[in-house]
Amino acid sequence: MKKLIEPYRGQLSPNEIAYGMNAAGRNAKRLLKDAKLLFEAKRFPTACSLAILSIEEAGKLAILRSLATAQDEKELRERWKEYRDHRMKNVIWTIVELAAKGAHTLDDLKPIFDRESEHPAILDTLKQIGFYTDCNGQGHWSEPDRVVDEGLAQKMLVIAETLAPKHETTEREVELWIAHVGPHWGMSEMKKGAVEFYKAMLSEGLTEQRIEEIEQFFGITSKPAKH
Repeated sequence: MKKLIEPYRGQLSPNEIAYGMNAAGRNAKRLLKDAKLLFEAKRFPTACSLAILSIEEAGKLAILRSLATAQDEKELRERWKEYRDHRMKNVIWTIVELAAKGAHTLDDLKPIFDRESEHPAILDTLKQIGFYTDCNGQGHWSEPDRVVDEGLAQKMLVIAETLAPKHETTEREVELWIAHVGPHWGMSEMKKGAVEFYKAMLSEGLTEQRIEEIEQFFGITSKPAKH
């Protein structure tokens, strides 16, 4: 039987990328609001799972940025596969954990990009545990109400709140990302490209972040101007 809706796997324009990022951001916030309502009603397992769904939606933004820089059909297929892979979308939840431990540069966040990391699988499993019963280990039955408590649900809500987008993405922002980061994607020069992207954003009034903070995050120091 053919799928009722055939997933799109082609290229997207900067405007379409921006729309997809904003749609994901809005949905992440909607899911988070629903999770909060359930948390207040003490429905902790479902609140926890909805918070994780919110985290996954927020994770789509980074994947769509990478999709914008795809250079050929092979890269396009890989990016769309990541976009529809729940585990690839929920890797960002570790950012909050790492930040709490003192991470403040891109190099400090390297565990996020480790494809062998168990963190994505852990979050996906937790999401399933909050929704369904199952038989695990040595014949042990898992029930959401017995596994997910208030503390765990609250932790996921905090992470989802932290990762929810704080502003909408413009078409121009995507264009600048493609121009400055696209040519260096996956290369050692990618950090410099990202800094140039933020400089361009700053010059066009599209961000309020200080360039010194951006350079510190990427581990790049500007050369002092010659007099």
